[in-house]
Amino acid sequence: MKTLFPPYAHPSPELTLDAETWIIRDLPGERRTMHQSLGRIDLDWGSRSLADVLADVDAWREDGVEGLFLDRAPAGSGGVGPVALTVRLAARRGLHRVVLNPGVPTHPLYRDLGTRICTFEGPWSAYQSWDGDGVRSGDGHIVHGVPPALLTAARRLMGRRGAGFGLATDASPHVNAYAGGAGSGDS
Repeated sequence: MKTLFPPYAHPSPELTLDAETWIIRDLPGERRTMHQSLGRIDLDWGSRSLADVLADVDAWREDGVEGLFLDRAPAGSGGVGPVALTVRLAARRGLHRVVLNPGVPTHPLYRDLGTRICTFEGPWSAYQSWDGDGVRSGDGHIVHGVPPALLTAARRLMGRRGAGFGLATDASPHVNAYAGGAGSGDS
C-alpha cells in the first residue's frame, strides 16, 4: 500500500490510480470507483461506544470494502483494548487490511495489532519542523495544505523520513477534492 486518500482529500479525477493505491471512503454506499478501498470508521479518539464502532464494521463489510481506516484513533495504552477488539472483529468479517490513524506516534502495544499506523497527520507547516520522534520506518504520514509548487518536495521529504505510505496534498482537511476542486495527491 503506497498511497491513502483520506475522505477529505479524494483523488482528483485525472489522477491515475495504480494497484498500490487505496481510496478511503467516508460512508458505505458512496463508491465512486471500483478501485480498492478502505471504509473509514471514526473512533473519536476512543470515545465512541464499542457497539457503534462494531456496527460500522458490519456496515462496511456488507458494503464490500477490502479493509478499514480507523480514523482519529486513540494513541495511549488505555485505547488498545477496544482497538484490538475492533481489529479482531474486522478480521473475522474478512476485513484483514486495517490502517490505524491516530496521527501521532502510538503506545508500543499498538504495534502488536498487525495494522499499519499513520503516525503523522497535519499541515505542511507542522510537518516541515516535525522531529519524527516515536515513529518507525514504514509508518504512514498524511500531510495536507502543501502549496502546489511544493508537492514534489513534500513527497520527497516523506520518503526521506521513512514513510511507507501516505499522502501529500494541497487540499485542506475536510475538503472533498471532487466537490471543492482542490486536491492533488499521492506519495
